[in-house]
Amino acid sequence: MIEAILTIGGIGLISSLGLGLAAKKFAVYVDPKIEAVAGALPGVNCGACGFAGCRGFAEAVAAGKSEVNGCLAGGEAVALALANLMGVEAKSVDKVVARLRCQGGRDKAKLKYHYLGITDCQAANLVAGGDKTCAFGCLGLGSCVAVCPVVAVSINSEGLAVVDEALCIGCGKCVAICPKRVIQLAPQEQQVAVLCNSTDKGPLVRKQCQVGCIGCMMCKKVCPVAAVTVENFLARIDPQKCTACGACVNKCPTKCILK
Repeated sequence: MIEAILTIGGIGLISSLGLGLAAKKFAVYVDPKIEAVAGALPGVNCGACGFAGCRGFAEAVAAGKSEVNGCLAGGEAVALALANLMGVEAKSVDKVVARLRCQGGRDKAKLKYHYLGITDCQAANLVAGGDKTCAFGCLGLGSCVAVCPVVAVSINSEGLAVVDEALCIGCGKCVAICPKRVIQLAPQEQQVAVLCNSTDKGPLVRKQCQVGCIGCMMCKKVCPVAAVTVENFLARIDPQKCTACGACVNKCPTKCILK
């Protein structure tokens, strides 16, 4: 009995010594700077920084291979914290947010059939381009909602995507997933926007949607700073030139330009 106990004890002692030596030999050095950077990140692993997760971004920042303001989810507060850790200056970046370029909900846009398939915009788009007569409108089935890492997108009662700009980090995942490309990134400070994505001619747009851009040029004519252009029958506003005077908003006959 005693011999068995001594034998087992000896094996345990030898094993523990072996594990201790192996731990020292194969130990992986962890840069404390990486740990410090990782600790300052929000930990949502959204991938908006261009890396697979927060750990990858932390390693890049610690190695000086990525700017400290690359964490879109953390915003300015995280950028300043990382700048202090790295001893650098955080460059100011204008925030961009996702915006839906469509107001054609169920009450304003005509449908060509009643869709009963998978609740997914990409799947619906495979069925004759979706249920709307307008080939450019929001399908409202929530593919954008599913990919948003910060729960900033929802679908309203009219079947349109709604972006909470206070939560949006401008990662662009909703932009990439939308089969209609009706969601676009825009400067958050841009006050006036054309909320339409259609490049169809005016007469056709009028048949499809009550609030679509008809390319009438009225907005362009009244803009005092030449911030509005019309290309392919769709008005576009240059945020760098726009003064948010509201002249185009007041003149638009279909009210597709909002402030």
